[in-house]
Amino acid sequence: MTYSLDFRKKVLAVKERENLSFEQVAQRFDIGSKNTVFRWTKKLEPCATRNKPATKIDMDALAEDVKNHPDAYQHERAGRLGVCESCVQAALKRLKISHKKKR
Repeated sequence: MTYSLDFRKKVLAVKERENLSFEQVAQRFDIGSKNTVFRWTKKLEPCATRNKPATKIDMDALAEDVKNHPDAYQHERAGRLGVCESCVQAALKRLKISHKKKR
């Protein structure tokens, strides 16, 4: 869960004003961990989402492979494309392709 910037500022202000420990502040504001509050002292702004493009796999080749072999398993696709199964899984997710096997 991402906490808002104004909440983070409020928490750190209370910590400074009342001279509380990281653990006391985390308990007072019901924050999951004292490490969370500690990280906020280093970097206050929340991280933006990460959109990393595919680097190892050619998305066009994967789309073509899905078209040519619609019932293939991910390990079979990985073998044909020369990447690992997790690369195929992530790339299929980026292409918004999911496939339920039929018996």
